[in-house]
Amino acid sequence: MNQAAANVVELHGVHKTYRLGQHVIPALRGIDLRVQPGELLALTGPSGSGKSTILNLCGLIDTPDSGDIVLGGKVVNGLDEVQRTLLRRDALGFVFQSFNLVPVMTVAENVDYPLFIAGVPAAERRSRVAAQLQAVGLLAHAGHRPDALSGGQRQRVAIARALVKRPRLVIADEPTASLDSHTADQVLELMRELGHAEGAAFVIATHDSRLSSRCDRVLALLDGKLA
Repeated sequence: MNQAAANVVELHGVHKTYRLGQHVIPALRGIDLRVQPGELLALTGPSGSGKSTILNLCGLIDTPDSGDIVLGGKVVNGLDEVQRTLLRRDALGFVFQSFNLVPVMTVAENVDYPLFIAGVPAAERRSRVAAQLQAVGLLAHAGHRPDALSGGQRQRVAIARALVKRPRLVIADEPTASLDSHTADQVLELMRELGHAEGAAFVIATHDSRLSSRCDRVLALLDGKLA
């Protein structure tokens, strides 16, 4: 296997600008980036430096103005919206600062939902949901609603939901920002353990030095460039 195929995601010479009225705002200016399986990569930098834009590009939520996004060895920025949606569904997981759990669903139903959408058979879904909740230490809470959980528990549910699909890549946007220090440490350690064990790469945008100091690699962004 060559090195390019071994990388989970790559950005090659990526530029991205946004328009606000008459103003053109350069968000990324020639970004080159490679992320390996099981790697926790932290993106740091001030607001407006380009962290969220990289997440959106790696997560196939946005497309570059120029340059290539390579996921699993294949250039993906030319895919149509249906293809991009299916690839997000099958190959990517997402973890957000605000957890983004469905409040009317139980913990197990929240974790099950991506598998249900993907058409995984019910028996396999039950097995995978139980295994993933066991991995994050919340199997006993499977029947609870999110509002019965602490912030740290909700984020662990979100991590279980992101990983239950066995994605190649997890996009995490400020995943510890809403958590106290002790809980943030637990959540980060969980991401490290599960990422390394399952070969899922994490690309994490963060202002949290507690998190970035414990990632495998840290890249600082400034004005759309890697500092």
